[in-house]
Amino acid sequence: MQLDTQLISLVLSIIGIVVATLAFINSRSRNNFQPSQPTFETTPLRLQAYERLVLLAERISLPQLINRLYQPNYSALEMKQILIENIRQEFEYNSTQQLYVSPIAWDAVKNLKEQEILFINQLFSSLPSHETASVFTRKILETEMARPEGPLFEIVTQTLNREAKKLMST
Repeated sequence: MQLDTQLISLVLSIIGIVVATLAFINSRSRNNFQPSQPTFETTPLRLQAYERLVLLAERISLPQLINRLYQPNYSALEMKQILIENIRQEFEYNSTQQLYVSPIAWDAVKNLKEQEILFINQLFSSLPSHETASVFTRKILETEMARPEGPLFEIVTQTLNREAKKLMST
């Protein structure tokens, strides 16, 4: 019963965080980001940056991470550490792309990274300390599928796509 209460509390916390993130992204989008007049030289770089950030969002999505990194002989703690480390590495590897994208786009990617790490930590803390990677990853995927607004990475990729299209139309 206590685990059910913790899981419900975790899901409600995550929903609250996602709603707040969406509200933040929407409020920032209303400012109608207008890129400075792109020049022939910078437009390809800016489009490549959006492309790389879409790829980053997909690579740090929890289903993709689990698919790539899952090892059945790991403990839940080892799996948690590997997932978080991989998210941080992917993010750091692509951090220079912030030079070429809008603050809204970069904030969306940063928020995605932070939300995924928070989600992993909260879900891990709701499990017994001796749990296996199998149980942990199954819980992650089940909870991810139960999000009413859909996976967070999809919302971020939609934001990035919208901005890239704005850039192409100017």
